[in-house]
Amino acid sequence: MRALARSRTVAPPGWSRWLVPPAALSIHLAIGQAYAWSVFKPPLESALHLSGTASALPFQVAIVMLGLSAAFGGTLVERRGPRWAMCVSTACFAAGFLVAALGAATGLFWVVVLGYGFLGGIGLGIGYISPVSTLIKWFPDRPGMATGIAIMGFGGGALIASPWSTGLLGSLGSDTSGIARTFLVMGLVYAVFMTLGVLLVRVPADDWRPPAEAPAGACAARPLVTTAQVSARSALRTPQFWCLWVVLCMNVTAGIGILEKAAPMLADFFAHTAAPVSAPAAAGFVGMLSLANMLGRIGWSAASDLVGRKNVYRLYLGAGALMYLLIALAGDASKPLFIACAMVILSFYGGGFATVPAYLKDLFGSYQVGAIHGRLLTAWSTAGVLGPLIVNAVADAGKSAGRSGPDLYTTSLFIMIGLLAVGFAANELIRPVHPRHHQPPAPEGQLGKEPTAPKGVGQ
Repeated sequence: MRALARSRTVAPPGWSRWLVPPAALSIHLAIGQAYAWSVFKPPLESALHLSGTASALPFQVAIVMLGLSAAFGGTLVERRGPRWAMCVSTACFAAGFLVAALGAATGLFWVVVLGYGFLGGIGLGIGYISPVSTLIKWFPDRPGMATGIAIMGFGGGALIASPWSTGLLGSLGSDTSGIARTFLVMGLVYAVFMTLGVLLVRVPADDWRPPAEAPAGACAARPLVTTAQVSARSALRTPQFWCLWVVLCMNVTAGIGILEKAAPMLADFFAHTAAPVSAPAAAGFVGMLSLANMLGRIGWSAASDLVGRKNVYRLYLGAGALMYLLIALAGDASKPLFIACAMVILSFYGGGFATVPAYLKDLFGSYQVGAIHGRLLTAWSTAGVLGPLIVNAVADAGKSAGRSGPDLYTTSLFIMIGLLAVGFAANELIRPVHPRHHQPPAPEGQLGKEPTAPKGVGQ
């Protein structure tokens, strides 16, 4: 459709760049519902007689498809523009809920996986990367803050979806019929909400300049910041890309394991204490983690503009390992300590997502950064399988062996510490990209445009 073409979304003179983050937020707040999946786990397990590992499957497939669709669709999103990408995301994400509703109504769990996981996951991936390169082009002076504002929405989506889902399930029922109607309502509402972003988003004109450039000497203060440009295809040939892939995968695996099983994990941890956790309190815990996830995305990513991406990832990975150690050692002795440590971990988890587009821009430039980001998100797909699989498989095995309480999760916690240590080492290995991977500079007289890739490069 012509209305979705990139050329039809160029902003007119005087258009405010601050309208782009709200457009991105309308997409990310919706697709961030994925982080509230743990609210659906107990009803699905009861209604369809599923194990904890099985009930995680729609979420896992969705995260896998997020990474794959972002990787394979990244270059297409760059070419077609953010409006086209947001429209595709809206259609797939909303349709995923409708198909999942059909699966729940008929009692066919594989249809729920197909809808929410496969189709909805495509909507997640395309929607997640749709505003990234556009935001970086609008905010070259503050890329960490800009992407943090938008990606904050993905982390904050569960803050809305968790109590909303709980309320719908409470009023419509937690049997297959109630779950189906909940999916149906959510799919229709999200379709309307996401359409607002489709209509609002704009791209900057080739000759547009930000009102204030980055402070002089910023690149000198952070040697990983480049003024060169690297294509998506060339980026895949660099060790920097794969080191950052490992960093993101380890950070996400450590966070997503808690997030996917947040509500039942809190209940299990303190089941044998004087104050066991109720279902509404567990759902509230999911909301608190979502808030930490959301605030971490804007807070830590904005801080990275000041202290540098590498330093802030040292914090995510090093302090994150310490938080896991505290949870493992404390056990069920202190509920506030458990909640506080989990919130810190989730703030690092969210911060890692929000900071990585700016890290990519620092290393590879803004040329095709959206496509590079899409390829990097295959790390998220891998982590989306690893994290829940580790936590659920260890917990299920523990239950079969007669364990309970914190003993169900101790092994998982120490595995996460080891993974974060691997990520920390990979971050330390990141160095500036070798000049042989750089694109030729833009021809004289075309300084407002990105460099043109040689034929076949980055396609």
